[in-house]
Amino acid sequence: MPSRVASRLHWLHTVASDICTWYGMHDKRCMLAIQEHGILPKRIAVLMHDCWKPYWQLDCEHALCNAHLLRELMFLRETTGQRWPKRMIDLLICARDHSEAARRRDQAALSERRIRRIFTHYEAILAQAQARNPRATRQAKRRGRVKQTVAFNLISRMREHAPEVLRFVTDLRVLFTNNLGERAIRMPKVKQKISGCFRTLKGAQDFCTIRSYLDTMHKQGHNLLEVLRLTFMGHPPSPESG
Repeated sequence: MPSRVASRLHWLHTVASDICTWYGMHDKRCMLAIQEHGILPKRIAVLMHDCWKPYWQLDCEHALCNAHLLRELMFLRETTGQRWPKRMIDLLICARDHSEAARRRDQAALSERRIRRIFTHYEAILAQAQARNPRATRQAKRRGRVKQTVAFNLISRMREHAPEVLRFVTDLRVLFTNNLGERAIRMPKVKQKISGCFRTLKGAQDFCTIRSYLDTMHKQGHNLLEVLRLTFMGHPPSPESG
């Protein structure tokens, strides 16, 4: 999330799980910031994100947030009038419902037959979409990279990263969306709208430390008033590692 710190543009980075939240401030958004923070490079679980290019440099299993994809598909449906975005939306939501039902029944995984059907339907929709949205060709005497349509780029991305889009189908530990990360960023966003900026980098870093601690303790079921009381008395409770 972009943030103004000491009159300069900085970026608020967030990593969230069901029991832990971490925030960090950096003047870069790129892989340099990720490496210097040192959180994601040590991650051993599945990393869910929005397909931002630097994330793919991390050596781990990846999953793509389907909330982002649903918004892009809805935009294409409304702007192009084509039918395939709605078919893809229906497929993803149906696959999500099957995965959630399996988790409620404490199943370890979906059946191989169900997984094959979902992937087959997924590829069929993309094949039809590709036929409606072919690659743009170079015009005569034009130089440089050929600009592709929004639809073509989305189709190519969903085809290239099909295993990551459907990770929630093949691994029931993975959720359909990155809602944990979205929720984590809401409170800092509200603060930004109220205060506008951080006057110093230390103030921004202190905010990240305090917010990381309180949100983590809240997720782990602690009473935050009691946590603050003990902290001010010099005995801050330690969160569980995640």
